Amino acid sequence: MAIATINPATGVTEREFEAHTEAEVDARIDEAVDAFRTLRSSTFADRAGWMRAAADVLEAEAEEVARMLTTEMGKTLAQARAEALKSAKTMRFYADNAESFLTGRTIEEPERMNASGAYTRYEPIGPVLAVMPWNYPIWQVIRFAAPALMAGNTGLLKHASNVPQAALYLDTLFERGGFPTGSFRALLIPAARVEKVMRDRRVVAATLTGSEPAGRSLASIAGSEVKHVVLELGGSDPFIVMPSADLDAAVATAVSSRTSNNGQACINAKRFLVHGDVYDAFVERFTSAMGALTVGDPTDESTDVGPLATASGREDLAGLVDDARSKGATVTTGGEAPEGAGWFYPPTVVTGVDTSMRLYAEEAFGPVATVFRVADAEEALKIANDTTFGLSSAVWTNDADEEERLIAGLTAGAVFVNGMSISYPELPFGGTKDSGIGRELSIEGIREFVSLKSVWRA
Repeated sequence: MAIATINPATGVTEREFEAHTEAEVDARIDEAVDAFRTLRSSTFADRAGWMRAAADVLEAEAEEVARMLTTEMGKTLAQARAEALKSAKTMRFYADNAESFLTGRTIEEPERMNASGAYTRYEPIGPVLAVMPWNYPIWQVIRFAAPALMAGNTGLLKHASNVPQAALYLDTLFERGGFPTGSFRALLIPAARVEKVMRDRRVVAATLTGSEPAGRSLASIAGSEVKHVVLELGGSDPFIVMPSADLDAAVATAVSSRTSNNGQACINAKRFLVHGDVYDAFVERFTSAMGALTVGDPTDESTDVGPLATASGREDLAGLVDDARSKGATVTTGGEAPEGAGWFYPPTVVTGVDTSMRLYAEEAFGPVATVFRVADAEEALKIANDTTFGLSSAVWTNDADEEERLIAGLTAGAVFVNGMSISYPELPFGGTKDSGIGRELSIEGIREFVSLKSVWRA
């Protein structure tokens, strides 16, 4: 894939960028190494001041950043603004909390170890490679970069090739806040060159958000180099609706969750498992609401759903729907890509999906929802867990016993009760099974890329 800004709403290539040469990549890694020597000796107060200043820059430029994101990957302006502001908020969260998150503990009764004292401490490890996707070009990076830099590490970003302007914006953002030169560096390189960077001894660890094959590849390289990785590899999140739920709220949230970011989020609800007592009413209301959304120019404030980010993404999504329809599934709304420019695909609802269809098992990365009729909570859990993924989930019920049974029974990194799956800096984020390993955000996220040292004193 060329390193270029191709507007998804028009299909027009707006800017192209030359990949960094091997010499340029080498120099950028050297910059990260040099910056680490400074960062590791700086104080939490130093880094917090720089991080807050960088957050101020991002917040002040939120409108400019939003238009860049909309142009590069097609999300609506409202959601692009929200992404920029959420990123700034998370930067401040780590500025405020990093020191307490990385305070070691004093060991009680050290005499049991023949010591006068013992304690633990967390220390930064060095340059960390981040391989990031296009769906949240700023947020995905910030949720790694903010804790990594506050811990005293430096970052190297290999961003998706269709969001180079976002990558270059992030390349300078932290230095504009006061971080030492080289603290965060973007590498404009194709995916084929990631392995060489990962095997570079100056790079000590990596994090990746992306496809399962990409994650397996990076993890394999990291394993052979004995380097730590954090992987977030997507999901096919269940959204369970039981008879006691507030159906109006469930339907409204289902629409928002399935179409947020034009349906291109790892934690979008994708499979809707609805109890038979409310199934017909849910499908009718959900179909109506999805069909009523406005699809169009993402720079128009009245647009609900913009284009998919890539032509191949639309082809893949349409292929899933066409496969299901050809095998007997029913499309209650949408299901046909419109004619004309841009990579648009309408909000789509599919019922009658079974295990013979690709849509049953594969992640639909776009505004396509599958709805299943279930007889009870046990059947809902069976279908919900019948997937290789386990990122997030949502349950809608006002029965306390049922809620507890569903929370305990779901194999997922998170469960949201009577609400929409979303990431918060206060909550750890990550999945089980093929959805990845490790956690981002909260205290767990900042502790992924530090070394825990034990100290014993005679």
